[in-house]
Amino acid sequence: MKKQDYFNQNNVKFIDYKDTEVLAKFLNPHARILSRRKTGLTAKNQRALANAIKRSRFMGLLPYVSR
Repeated sequence: MKKQDYFNQNNVKFIDYKDTEVLAKFLNPHARILSRRKTGLTAKNQRALANAIKRSRFMGLLPYVSR
């Protein structure tokens, strides 16, 4: 059973870096980005997610490191 792509399932066209609640779902407790195997995202959405998380970190909305 494959995991469903969260963004396709919820009909999200653009992954926004300002939406920190959604982005935080794809981070582990140490604030690292989860792999595609764990998230179940498509390659395209995984790349967009990584860019959004990195942009959000640069703007100070998400931490680089936790704990």
